[in-house]
Amino acid sequence: MRIRAITALFFVIVMVASMLLGRYIFAGFFILLSAYCLGEFYRIIGDDSSRPNRLLGLLLGLLGFGLFTGYRLVGFDAHYLLLLVPLIAATFIIPLYQKHEKPFGGIAHTLLGVVYVVLPFIAFFSLGFVTGTYDYRLPLGFMLILWGNDTGAYLMGKFFGRNRLFERISPNKTWEGFVGGVLLALVTALVLAHYFTILVSWQWVGMALVVSLFGTFGDLVESMLKRSQQVKDSGAVLPGHGGLLDRFDGLLFAAPAVLVFLELVY
Repeated sequence: MRIRAITALFFVIVMVASMLLGRYIFAGFFILLSAYCLGEFYRIIGDDSSRPNRLLGLLLGLLGFGLFTGYRLVGFDAHYLLLLVPLIAATFIIPLYQKHEKPFGGIAHTLLGVVYVVLPFIAFFSLGFVTGTYDYRLPLGFMLILWGNDTGAYLMGKFFGRNRLFERISPNKTWEGFVGGVLLALVTALVLAHYFTILVSWQWVGMALVVSLFGTFGDLVESMLKRSQQVKDSGAVLPGHGGLLDRFDGLLFAAPAVLVFLELVY
């Protein structure tokens, strides 16, 4: 428990610092983070029946995120994104020269990794630019709400959990935990509304509800992935916590949903 707490504290400090130290640190940190999570996804999904092209997938993810970052930070022409086309084509062409019985499984999983992991991180990165210029308050607020949701769900589920939320996929999750997560997310949102006036109270509350709902689905989907591949954790880089993908599973669904929500209401 002590190691878990120390790891969590260090993790939170690094995350918060990456957002407070400016847009370039923010961009670089999350590009690398998305690449690491993508690598974990490929490690989980890869087996004898389906072998994703890890190198090509990582190149596609890094280049895509990097070009989008350049577009946001220094005004790259959006046409530079066309550089992704040869890599996408290569995903289909390279298996022609490899001897796999089911090549399209590997092709699908290579591209799925970019969609499932990298695009949500790009959506999270985009939260910092909803106002038109970089503002750390929205991505930081998002993470605080997400952490509040996770903490509330864990504590309420541990002490009061009785009714299983989705027993087939994640036996430890309960409806009581889900409610606890929503409540603490809402409390966090109301506190943020007082200090981060970039959004009004109802917008922060709406954001908290979106994070709680889609963050829970993100968690369940990653549990489904690990269960289907008979894997306990996505990795072991965080002592006591597993892999990075385990820590960002809620973000993968919540960040795109929140971005859509803010684009509609801001």
